[in-house]
Amino acid sequence: MKTEYRFLPYDTVVIGSGAAAFNAADWLYDLGRRNFALLTEGVGMGTSRNTGSDKQTYYKLSIGPDGSDSVAEMAQTLFDGGGVDGRIALAEAANSLRCFMKLANLGVDFPTDRYGRYVGYKTDHDPRQRATSAGPLTSRDMTEALEASVRRKGVPILDHLTAFRIYQAENRVRGILCLDRAAAAENRLGLVVIAANHVIWCTGGPSACYRNVVYPSSQTGMTGALLGAGAKGANLQEWQYGLASTKFRWNVSGTYQQVLPRYVSVDAQGNRREFLTDYGMSPAEAVNMVFLKGYQWPFDAAKKDASSRVDLCVYEETAVKGRKVFLDFRKNPAGLAEGFQNLSEEAYRYLKNSGALLATPIERLKKMNPLAVRLYRDHSINLETDLLEISVCAQHHNGGIQVDPNWETAVEELYVAGEAAGTFGVHRPGGSALNSTQVGSMRAAQHIAWTSEEARPDTSGWPDPPERLAAEAAEELSGMVGRKDNVSAVREKLQTGMSRAAAQVRDLAGIAGLKRELDAYRVPFREKMGVSDFRRLPLLVKTYDMIVTQSAVLDAMERAAEIFGSRGGALVRGRDGAVLPPKSAGRNVRLVTAEKDGGFSTTAEDVPTVPQENEWFETVWEEHRKYRRPKIVRDRSQNGNGTTKTEKGVKR
Repeated sequence: MKTEYRFLPYDTVVIGSGAAAFNAADWLYDLGRRNFALLTEGVGMGTSRNTGSDKQTYYKLSIGPDGSDSVAEMAQTLFDGGGVDGRIALAEAANSLRCFMKLANLGVDFPTDRYGRYVGYKTDHDPRQRATSAGPLTSRDMTEALEASVRRKGVPILDHLTAFRIYQAENRVRGILCLDRAAAAENRLGLVVIAANHVIWCTGGPSACYRNVVYPSSQTGMTGALLGAGAKGANLQEWQYGLASTKFRWNVSGTYQQVLPRYVSVDAQGNRREFLTDYGMSPAEAVNMVFLKGYQWPFDAAKKDASSRVDLCVYEETAVKGRKVFLDFRKNPAGLAEGFQNLSEEAYRYLKNSGALLATPIERLKKMNPLAVRLYRDHSINLETDLLEISVCAQHHNGGIQVDPNWETAVEELYVAGEAAGTFGVHRPGGSALNSTQVGSMRAAQHIAWTSEEARPDTSGWPDPPERLAAEAAEELSGMVGRKDNVSAVREKLQTGMSRAAAQVRDLAGIAGLKRELDAYRVPFREKMGVSDFRRLPLLVKTYDMIVTQSAVLDAMERAAEIFGSRGGALVRGRDGAVLPPKSAGRNVRLVTAEKDGGFSTTAEDVPTVPQENEWFETVWEEHRKYRRPKIVRDRSQNGNGTTKTEKGVKR
């Protein structure tokens, strides 16, 4: 069999096509780099372009009329989430306005008042009003604005390539191996080896870990490739789970809850019932819990007897009893049978101030957020007539790959930005993930520009020549083609097991069984897995990546249960079935997961605190001139426009 093989050399490659990837490419160009490309398996794919919420939040330093704020205070808020590197928290706070203003200047329509002030609102885990929003599709607006900027600059975009293996030597990135999706679509094997001095990996969160997810179907993540290359995981056990619709994947947070819909369960015989009161809540308690889910949307073990009771009820009905659960916006819940008198003062005041003391949930939703109604209608769901099926779903990975304050991993010149980076710990303010995509990708691009000359990569230091690596990969992949196709069945089985035993409710006995099952596929993957033809290869390589990631995540979950018990997004049940109480580690730690002896091992380490230096301007200015300028200079002696030449890079 003849294998299609291409070799492409670049100084830098950015992988992904979301808000982080396009921002990295945009900054590389603005910092003077030209020998780089953006690589993606599909420009229209990924989370940034295909997700949102009722009012998708961007979290930044407050510059509105609602009181004073400071970089130090915002950094402390991020750090207080638990398990967060204080240096990264400071970088995200210090650069939030710079990145936010860039987006605004590119045309993202963040609202201002008549004087041009960017007013804010309070989001979850936010002591101030730092949140803002451009509407339900803020991240899509960001991505499209950044993409337009990148295309105007003529940055090469290598589309329809799946990067699935990272080459490194002497702990330094050398390049990546990609599957050509266009060739696979034509039932051919095509491989692309890309040599690179620097790689910025922005492939999003590892959503393929779970069956019940609110991530778009186009988002799978490729965290396993990073772990396999020697990068380390940070807080892989920390996820956000919450209520989401399933036919069209979307968070049902914010006003979807604050308009007080009815929660309905349907059994296999089609019997319907309003069920929250079956779990020990009075009708008045239930309706007020639903209201709180609007801004306490992520499941929180500390709120298991408060607003997160709603999530546990839905989990019990769906995962345990096998029923379907729906939101009904057509009728009021039992708690409103006698009007609004059962509402808490907070809930009543919210509806009154919004002019939404109206007869039904759909009328209240149309009044407060008509865009939220139209969003579902655009996806063939009419909330005025249809029930909305929901489940508790994985929504965001607060953990990820461990990075430093320049978003560089344990492998030199390999950077990770966006949700793939493990910059968050137990809790995070809503919308801080969007800020992190921009700050992290900018910092990675800056660090490359500050510390190295732009150069063609040298393949002489590779473990094997690129053509030999391609030939070996072709032999490996071809050997799994033409067998009984089991990849979809295995994938669904393992994802279902994760959603049942290792999501917001974690069962240690179930996790132990899952680890054994994963090892039974991960270690002998080439012998046990197969696909019918080359068209299925993209799913095959993604499934291996999923299994590697799941194995690392489960190792971190077991260690976290031992150290912390039930905490954050996880209610943990011991091997005897009893819920583990929360435990304190006695210090602020993060869990670091790395490959070891053919598997994974997780250890706890103290996190760096937020730096407290009082910087002297002249000292900072001197350091800036030496170390924080791109390694190019403008020589205007030749012509009026100037020419560009490199100067010697700063050694590491």
